[in-house]
Parts: sequence; C-alpha cells; structure tokens
Amino acid sequence: MAYKKLKPHKMDEATREAQLRQIWKDEYCDKAYPVSTHDGILVSFYEDMFDHCFFESANWKKKDKSILSLNRLEKMLWIKDTLADETALMKKGWDKSKKKYVNNRRVNFVKDGYIVVISINKALTKARFITAFEFQDDSNKEEVKNSPDWIR
Repeated sequence: MAYKKLKPHKMDEATREAQLRQIWKDEYCDKAYPVSTHDGILVSFYEDMFDHCFFESANWKKKDKSILSLNRLEKMLWIKDTLADETALMKKGWDKSKKKYVNNRRVNFVKDGYIVVISINKALTKARFITAFEFQDDSNKEEVKNSPDWIR
C-alpha cells in the first residue's frame, strides 16, 4: 500500500495551519466521504480532533499541546491508509483510567512505528478516531508490538 506524505514545511507559514485544517476537514470530517477500516468499521472524525492529533507538547509534563507538529502533519493521510491496510498489526488499546488493555480500543500499527488508535462501539460496526502518531522510541514500539492482539 502506498502511503502518501503531505509537505507542510513547503506551505506558506502564514496560511499553513488553515490549509492543513481544511485538508483534515475535507479528508476526514466530510460525512459524504466516510472513512472505514479494512474490516468494515465506520470511523468518525471531528474537526476539533485536529489539535489533539497534530500539536505536540513543549512540556510533556504539562501536556500543553503548544507546537504544531510538521512531522505528524506530513503523515495526516496515513491515518486513512493505516485503517485500510489489511497488513497492519491490530492490537488492543491501553485504557489509562482502567490501567489495562481493552478490546474496545484498537491500535493499528504499521510502517515501523506509525499507529492509529480508534475506540470501537459494542456492536463492532462504528468507531471514533482517538489519535495517530509515529513512535520515536523503540521501547514504546516494542511495547505496542507485544501487547495483546485485538480480536473481533
């Protein structure tokens, strides 16, 4: 599967964020073109998810999400590609509040460390996008690879 990258670093800095928000809206939030996983789960995306997904924290302890991440933005289209990729590893997601792996969160893992996390309804027909990013730390990649498999 071909994973296409955007070129946010080549966009005009004054209008870059607005352009990228529009791409997010057109590619993911427009209900006329729904996004589905390779196994038929319809995934919902919302405009306000842009900030959580594409901003990074200057201070990880504060989780301030103050820096627009060009690295994350160049891979914006990978979200759809990852969800559609039949070869992606599918792992149970970690529920921070319950401190355990849960089957209603699915992590699709591809391309040596890029993940997309979705929250799936009980009927296993619909999901909500949670986040997507590329691991920078090999130990975190291994932790996800070694987590329990997601089972339909």
